[in-house]
Amino acid sequence: MIETYFPNVDWAKMWDATVETLYMTAVSTVFTFIIGLALGILLFLTAPGHIWANKLVNLLTGSIVNIFRSIPFIILIILLIPFTKFLLGTIRGPEAAMPALIIGAAPFYGRMVLIALTEIDKGVLEAARSMGAKTSTIIFKVLLPESMPALISGITVTAIALVGYTAMAGIIGAGGLGTLAFLDGFQRSREDVTLVSTVLILVVVFILQFAGDFAVKRLDKR
Repeated sequence: MIETYFPNVDWAKMWDATVETLYMTAVSTVFTFIIGLALGILLFLTAPGHIWANKLVNLLTGSIVNIFRSIPFIILIILLIPFTKFLLGTIRGPEAAMPALIIGAAPFYGRMVLIALTEIDKGVLEAARSMGAKTSTIIFKVLLPESMPALISGITVTAIALVGYTAMAGIIGAGGLGTLAFLDGFQRSREDVTLVSTVLILVVVFILQFAGDFAVKRLDKR
């Protein structure tokens, strides 16, 4: 019966594409979380009035974040083709999509980390500093725990954006559901392939949103 409604869908191929999309999203989300967190903390601590206050470092870091998060992803992929080829020796496949995915998403998440840290009660930070807490203590005992719900909410939004990025990366042959929808579906006028690929992308997005909302509710003690 399924073959009647979706005659062109190769389910084994669809499963492989789904796994590739999940792989690209998971790996790029982990690296985006680490790099974005570092960028956000650096922006926060080098801002005026904070522990590492430094106008030059803050300006340079902020400029890098603003530039890379402002470039449309599809253009960023094209701009990074020489870098990706130099780094990995190819521009095709899930691994080749990683540099563009991470470079495109980490600055976006870094800005969200900065917003989350800025919303922490200044009294809590002042209390930690007045007690002589080291910078590492302030970061790991104050900043991260106090902002954790916002950080999780931010990485959920970023991970969902990355699912969309993987679909766009499919246009240049990165693999995953995006490639299947574009090459096997759109270019060959197989609407059922495009439809099933789109539904599976939506399912991945809904699962990510549900997991993120669940984690935020568990962590938010307000």
